[in-house]
Amino acid sequence: MQFKGTKTYISTEDLSLAVNASVNLEKPLLIKGEPGTGKTMLAQEIASSLKVPLIEWNIKSTTKAQQGLYEYDAVTRLRDSQLGDERVKEISNYIEKGKLWEAFQSDERVVLLIDEIDKADIEFPNDLLQELDRMEFYVYETKETIKAKHRPIVVITSNNEKELPDAFLRRCFFHYISFPDRETMKKIVKVHHPKVKEKLVKEALDIFFDVRKVPGIKKKPSTSELVDWLKLLMADDLPDEILKNRDPSKAIPPLYGALIKNEQDVQLLERLAFMTRRESNK
Repeated sequence: MQFKGTKTYISTEDLSLAVNASVNLEKPLLIKGEPGTGKTMLAQEIASSLKVPLIEWNIKSTTKAQQGLYEYDAVTRLRDSQLGDERVKEISNYIEKGKLWEAFQSDERVVLLIDEIDKADIEFPNDLLQELDRMEFYVYETKETIKAKHRPIVVITSNNEKELPDAFLRRCFFHYISFPDRETMKKIVKVHHPKVKEKLVKEALDIFFDVRKVPGIKKKPSTSELVDWLKLLMADDLPDEILKNRDPSKAIPPLYGALIKNEQDVQLLERLAFMTRRESNK
């Protein structure tokens, strides 16, 4: 089974090679890249392409590695014992399986997505080293070892909010999703909006890449934001001329709220527009 992208996901040759290499090496695939470049969607599309189930573990700042294995609800067991509930005799009734347990015990191979691992505590990746290496873990409460029936395809995403430990990095196959060039971006747009006019795409991409080039911009617009912006432009049925012939002294593009996400960047573009007007009036 080889991943080459799908009808709904444009994969570069380098990205496809990275996916297939991680599968063949049986190593977790660590994916980094700007927010909005399709890191999470990659895992979904790998599962779709290989026709296997997807198990998603979305990491938060409060997530602990143990939650991926299992959690033992001692409080509920104590309360049930006080009420004379027969369930207390079986401790497994109070064990909640985590996403790794679910992936390990699946009767078929799955894709396991550990999404945004850098959101968690710095020790989180190290706490998963042994489990991801050996594909097994021990449940102390029931005195059993849970082993993977089939080694899952593990995809781990990171937005680079924190540095990941070297010991963890050594166990992964790494790939950085570079920001798409203009030609790749046109293909991505066509996948999401097959009926979009060529002229609209051209003018929108001109503005999009110009905004990304603005020095000092805090949050560069991403691929997903371009797709959303084009959807709005198409929905409003704006004439192509509005983009093509727009006043260059007005740095803020139409429906800019889909592209620009904070007031600092809006103010920066407004200042640039003011400077452009002042230069043109000299």
